Amino acid sequence: MHNLGQTSVPALQKYLRHAEQLGMDLDATLQAAGLSRQLLDDNRRRLPGETHERLLAHFAEHSGDPLFGLHSARFVQPGSWSVLGYITMNCASLGEAMARIMPYEKLVGDMGVTRLEPGDGHVRLIWTCRHQPGEVRRHMVENVLASWLRYARWIADSDASPQEVWFEHAQPAAIELAEHEREFGCPVRFGQPCNALLVPQELLAHPLRQADAGLLRTLEEHAMALLAGLDDDEPLPQRVKNALRQLLKDGLPRKERVAEHFGMTLRTLQRHLQQAGSSYQQILDELRQELASHYLLHSELPIQDIAQYLGFGEPRSFHRSFKGWTGMTPGEFRQERKKLAVSA
Repeated sequence: MHNLGQTSVPALQKYLRHAEQLGMDLDATLQAAGLSRQLLDDNRRRLPGETHERLLAHFAEHSGDPLFGLHSARFVQPGSWSVLGYITMNCASLGEAMARIMPYEKLVGDMGVTRLEPGDGHVRLIWTCRHQPGEVRRHMVENVLASWLRYARWIADSDASPQEVWFEHAQPAAIELAEHEREFGCPVRFGQPCNALLVPQELLAHPLRQADAGLLRTLEEHAMALLAGLDDDEPLPQRVKNALRQLLKDGLPRKERVAEHFGMTLRTLQRHLQQAGSSYQQILDELRQELASHYLLHSELPIQDIAQYLGFGEPRSFHRSFKGWTGMTPGEFRQERKKLAVSA
């Protein structure tokens, strides 16, 4: 079996709540999956993906609910996605919330990868599951898409539905299509090229009821710090970028401070980066461009505030650097990309 990575404890709570409602013996289930209540009481803990599979397999086999994954989505909460749930809650619009999934979903776990693709009058919110095909994968995929929809309806204070829902797997045996369509409120198609919610374009601008730009930035800084702690297996240049991402919130750090973060002298750090085909300045520039693009597209922060956050002494320096990276000024970039998003 290939390495399935890890799953955060909050991501499993939906399954436990549904199992409790069904009257299952949770102690016996946890024992069968090699878990304990003590492990699941710590929301900071991450468990092996194999444990996630065993737990869901036991629920699917013994719950008596052939749509256990789909129905577990009824118990989704903001905390189900760790800090990502609170980040999406504080975005200005549904489209902004959707765009936040990709950068931070690793905090929820390694179960799959999300991407957005434009379609004809809609955007496909696609989830590719890392687990192997089978019943566990089916339950996991149906849970993720149904959880997305239920949570989106809650943060948007709306009962809107996707245009369609797609699943790669076949329709479950002896299950009426109406059961899935009742859950999603739209046509559901099986045997499709990907797992996706087809979100109508006009819904992307739908405002969220709890938007808070200041809290959003604080939450994103916290999320970046958490991501930096999950990089033990990453190459050194990526770990340096993650460290810089975390340190930038206190202002542009001295190179020596970054080296100390890794227990190295500055000279040693520079040598290792050179051996990896990179440099401190190259990594800093890449991170600044990545963060600048993110804030220009997904926030209403003034350009001078973005420049200050990225450690530029004055906005002119930021304008000059950004134009060197993209060929556009920050203002032109923000305006052009938002035009493209509207017309996509």
